[in-house]
Amino acid sequence: MKKISTMLATQAAAAVTATSAFAQEAMTLDQQVNEVFASITGPFVSFIFAPFPGTSFPWIVMWLVVAASVFTLYFGFVQFRFFGHAIGLVKGDYSDPKDAGEVSHFQALATALSGTVGLGNIAGVAVAVGIGGPGATFWMILAGLLGMASKFTECTLGVKYRNEYDDGTVSGGPMYYISKGFDELGLPGGKILAVLFSIFCILGALGGGNMFQANQAHAQISGIFGDYPGWITGIVFAAVVFAVIVGGIKSIARVTEKVVPFMGILYVGAALIILILNYDKIGWAFGQIFAGAFTGLGVAGGFVGALIQGFKRAAFSNEAGVGSAAIAHSAVRTKEPITEGFVSLLEPLIDTVVICTMTALVITISGQLIMDPGTGQFTLNEAGTAIATVGGVSGVSLTSNAFGATISWFPYILAIAVVLFAFSTMISWSYYGLKSWTYLFGEGKKTELVFKVIFCIFVVIGAAASLGPVIDFSDAAIFAMAVVNIFALYFLMKVVRKELASYAQRLAAGEIKKFKH
Repeated sequence: MKKISTMLATQAAAAVTATSAFAQEAMTLDQQVNEVFASITGPFVSFIFAPFPGTSFPWIVMWLVVAASVFTLYFGFVQFRFFGHAIGLVKGDYSDPKDAGEVSHFQALATALSGTVGLGNIAGVAVAVGIGGPGATFWMILAGLLGMASKFTECTLGVKYRNEYDDGTVSGGPMYYISKGFDELGLPGGKILAVLFSIFCILGALGGGNMFQANQAHAQISGIFGDYPGWITGIVFAAVVFAVIVGGIKSIARVTEKVVPFMGILYVGAALIILILNYDKIGWAFGQIFAGAFTGLGVAGGFVGALIQGFKRAAFSNEAGVGSAAIAHSAVRTKEPITEGFVSLLEPLIDTVVICTMTALVITISGQLIMDPGTGQFTLNEAGTAIATVGGVSGVSLTSNAFGATISWFPYILAIAVVLFAFSTMISWSYYGLKSWTYLFGEGKKTELVFKVIFCIFVVIGAAASLGPVIDFSDAAIFAMAVVNIFALYFLMKVVRKELASYAQRLAAGEIKKFKH
């Protein structure tokens, strides 16, 4: 009996050891993938986000901001001259239901917005304000206003050079206007650039537009309900995402036109309530924003630090110049490409100027950023790299604490917003990735289904694993899209100016008619 007991104990110990070894091996699987992937992709990621020598200003941000400035001047501040007309287009005043396309102006705008309005508006702004101070908000708004011209340029081209099929569906985006536009102008290399853009877009869709969103949504949900396996969140999200995207752009648009206004009103409404309850601090907060924009108010890097963080957040948030939005806007029902350019310029306004600014104001008035009452300057953390905060938090935790400082249960509203933002970003980026996939591998139901299944598998992987370098590489791929896209836009912007001149002349002559609905 004793021998049997000893034998059982030995076997049990061996089983525990084996289980422990297996668990240890499983736990290090993420780390092994991270190490291998980082060693392969590290140089590419470092190149895309590399700063100018002697600064902390990434060259890719300058690439985006300079392009936005060039387009603003080239088109004569189109974002301000045609702002009112853009509102009329979104309302459907000029929409002819007989025009080719799959979705309305409003649905196209909602779909594109759902791809850009996301965690960057919540966590990214907190990082920018935490490092650059409230002054970063001023530069963020400026970059957002300039970015409206970039969206106008790329989305006009997206509609002009889209493919329209016999079944009523369309495919468009940078890969189409680069290849067809370059051919039309007799320029070489269009096909190569289009393929390169498509590859980067697929990688970005699977990572930053998918895995990262699923990962952050799981973090928010588990933060409320307690820790549980990420694959559960992944499977639920994958099932809901698949149910939406299997129906194509029309199905996606029907969801986004409801989800985007709801989540926007939910988040902005919560921020407005906090601002109203702290109305006496709003004037002071704007004073901090303008003073910090030019003096820095003691933040790391002074006003240059504020400028860098503001520009960086705007560029990373609204994706103006990346080319992704042009894919969604290409599906619009219109025979006038320029009209979708007007509609698209509203995106950076809503994403950056409104939603990001709301986040920055709430953080500023909440008292979460520690100031020296004697000097009126912000106090830096021990490392001297960012402003000291209450509890030493940053990112989404800083935004959550800022919301909770006024009303204790507001972080729950924020958590709901994060989950909705993640979901809407995923379904929009699935469409961006899909159109790039079909550009490379051909149109067809089977080809589309393959990508949609792959996309949903990556939803589960993203929620269950913490693959940092994979996400970093995907983010780099998204901004590599901007390198290809903006390079092409410089050659194609004269096509847009011709479209703009023609439309503006006909609009002034009363030839552009309104429709009654």
